[in-house]
Amino acid sequence: CKILRCNSEYVAATLNLRGSNQNAAYCNALRSYSHCTRKTARTCRGDLAYHSAVHGIEDLMIQNNCSKEGPTSPPRPRPPAPNHQSFESLDICNYEKSFLYKHGRPPSYQHCAAFGDPHIRTFHDDFHTCRVEGSWPLLDNDYLFVQATSSPVAKGSNATVTSKLTIIFKNMKECIDQKVYQAELDNLPAAFEDGSVNGGERPGGSSLAIRERSPGRHVEIRAEYIGTTIAVRQAGRQLSFSIQAAEEVARAFTEEQDLQLCVGGCPRSQRISRSECCRGRAAAETARALCKEMLPVEDVYFQSCVFDVVTSGDANFTMAAHGALEDARVFLPNAENLHIFQ
Repeated sequence: CKILRCNSEYVAATLNLRGSNQNAAYCNALRSYSHCTRKTARTCRGDLAYHSAVHGIEDLMIQNNCSKEGPTSPPRPRPPAPNHQSFESLDICNYEKSFLYKHGRPPSYQHCAAFGDPHIRTFHDDFHTCRVEGSWPLLDNDYLFVQATSSPVAKGSNATVTSKLTIIFKNMKECIDQKVYQAELDNLPAAFEDGSVNGGERPGGSSLAIRERSPGRHVEIRAEYIGTTIAVRQAGRQLSFSIQAAEEVARAFTEEQDLQLCVGGCPRSQRISRSECCRGRAAAETARALCKEMLPVEDVYFQSCVFDVVTSGDANFTMAAHGALEDARVFLPNAENLHIFQ
């Protein structure tokens, strides 16, 4: 029985009647109402609301001198069929899809990396080699907090390496519970601190996921809800961090969150010149030969590799620069920006 639909159509047709032809429009609405109830007569026979409506229409037509025959109200426009691409039906925990829906184009991405001594490639493609002993934030914005802890590469050495990484994915109401990932030398877990491998019980929990690409050597964390992918690696006695983040996410911070190595690079007082390392010609030549095997292009990744192998005496550092370059190859939206030459 569709009597309620007839009622609501009548109410909608008479809601805003004004002006000189008010009575004629009212009679049209009543005739439409009557026509609608007749169509539902068979299915509504035993329905009290139906019988009330039929008697009510008759009374109102008499009161307003409306003839039973004549024009009716134009039918109400039907609401459009739900658009399955509408934002509501899109997964709001898929950043790329919702951005495309809102802006009509895919999002822009930025890349940052910290590896080796540590060397920092910022979101703006600046490149620094840093001293930064102790704990320093790589990122600190509305969605993510990433802190790297550095220790001297050898006793009495000026050079430091990342020995611990802490990554906090901040709580996002519809999508994920807050999750913390922590990596230390020789301990690259394939799970968050609470033992889970995704964003939790919320409807969008699967939009944050962690997987092991190479046991104990390479972990990847995909945060689809903020259009971000993070790679954490261990090469030799150091950890490295690489990120591809949606530009909007990378920029979501306030003036108070001004110290972020991925945004501003190393503070001037913490920067080291890479030419400082290579005074011993023999050591430098050996390091160059080792690095050339892994990094044929003599860009900043190659220079960093030479610097790290000479300062640490550890040939495994070739893997740190090579891993960072491989991540950049995957994460940089514009391949032309892959190599930086200084």
